[in-house]
Amino acid sequence: MRLTNWALLSAALLMSLLIGLKTFLLIQLTISAISGALGLWLFYVQHQFEGAYWSRGEQWDYTTAALQGSSFYKLPKLLQWFTGNIGFHHIHHLSPRIANYHLEQCHRADPYFETIRPITLLGSIKSLTFRLWDEQRQTFIGFAQLKRASAGKNLSGTV
Repeated sequence: MRLTNWALLSAALLMSLLIGLKTFLLIQLTISAISGALGLWLFYVQHQFEGAYWSRGEQWDYTTAALQGSSFYKLPKLLQWFTGNIGFHHIHHLSPRIANYHLEQCHRADPYFETIRPITLLGSIKSLTFRLWDEQRQTFIGFAQLKRASAGKNLSGTV
């Protein structure tokens, strides 16, 4: 680990000398900002999705929370590789000790996992509207639905 740290520090110093510190930092900070935003998106989508399970107190169940409270985010193979298979988040929550390179294998090993509805890249855009958890209806809602409800309508938009 120390050798890796020294190699990274050496590479950073060398790049700073070759292209200048300001340019090097601009490139690194831009990449870090984009990567961080994508990481936040992955985390958000894997916990805020249509059909998610949320419960508290005695109703909470570990296995149900793992399998239905975190998503199966089916990503294209290249993105799946770049994200370390974290699209198989339900498997990760079920058993966090499973190495990322075994998550897909575990998912394919049990026929039960075929019943879990995946979220696709395109389908995940809908989660942008999810802001609040409606405990009575056990679903996510957006601010527009909340506004309608506070105006005398129920959350489905009907009187």
